[in-house]
Amino acid sequence: MKIIFMGTPDFAKESLEAIYNSGNEVLAVVTNPDKPKGRGMKMIASPVKEFALEKNLKIYQPTKVRNNTEFIEEIKTLNPDLLCVVAYGKILPKELLDIPKYGAINVHGSLLPEYRGAAPIQWAVLNGDKKTGVTTMFMDIGMDTGDMILKEETIIGEDETTGELWDRLSKIGANLLVKTIKKIEAIPDKENKTLEEIKKLVGAEKQDKNFTLAPMLEKEMAKIDWNKSSKEIKNLVRGLNPIMGAYSFLNGKKIKFWKIDIIPIEELEKIFPELKEYESRMKKLEPGTIAFADNKKGIFIKTGDSFIKVLELQGENAKKMDYKSFLNGNKLQAGEIFE
Repeated sequence: MKIIFMGTPDFAKESLEAIYNSGNEVLAVVTNPDKPKGRGMKMIASPVKEFALEKNLKIYQPTKVRNNTEFIEEIKTLNPDLLCVVAYGKILPKELLDIPKYGAINVHGSLLPEYRGAAPIQWAVLNGDKKTGVTTMFMDIGMDTGDMILKEETIIGEDETTGELWDRLSKIGANLLVKTIKKIEAIPDKENKTLEEIKKLVGAEKQDKNFTLAPMLEKEMAKIDWNKSSKEIKNLVRGLNPIMGAYSFLNGKKIKFWKIDIIPIEELEKIFPELKEYESRMKKLEPGTIAFADNKKGIFIKTGDSFIKVLELQGENAKKMDYKSFLNGNKLQAGEIFE
């Protein structure tokens, strides 16, 4: 199959590599323009562009796709069989989607119609879901509303972060995309079929109306509300790792939390046997209060319903570190309260 690939991050790079290695002809790669990064503001290419450069593939980096007649005409001249889109980052116009013979295929990181939108993987973790997956679909002009082709489900680990799940789903999505391409390629006499006939022959299904949305994440949501349950706080920490990190302030300084565990009061008693004398007092602690900060046993903070143990955190203008390393350079006192 002659394919034009559109994508930007490492999630998309996995799919491009899978298509390339499966023997399909990649006519061109479309990715977002290079962006300045770091203190020196050096221009950095996307992971998709880096792979395309390595394989000497034709690359397009339009600043916009809508109302870009020159770019759309250029794509038409390539006469692709398929357009494969994975985390490209822009909504595509109908005139572009209509170019390929057999349609435009998208890889989406959720079990559609759940989590339509820009951040499906993040929201699955933030909401504490037990499972998620990947869906391939024919694209239309809506936001992740196209007819579904294949799905693959996976369990989300209790401690799994967005970053870890992102990596796993990128590989699942890459394999599912290759299977989807093969499914379309296997249609007999497909050159004489309309797109609607192609959809029926691959068994594409319409999405039902019971959908959920996964909008872009906002910076404001990263601040921890200690009145919430330990489970909700843990999901926030997992869901924002490694994107931005959940945070709180202590004595005016911002501290980010990258990994935590939930500790019920009875478990806290096992860690600190002397606690039985203070059990009622521990339960009455204000949420956000440091119950213990012990170099050997850990940092324990009161939440709305129990306690959390901090495993990995980051001080202001510092690097990520485990709690032992953090306590070696920072003094935390029992009784201090996070904002």
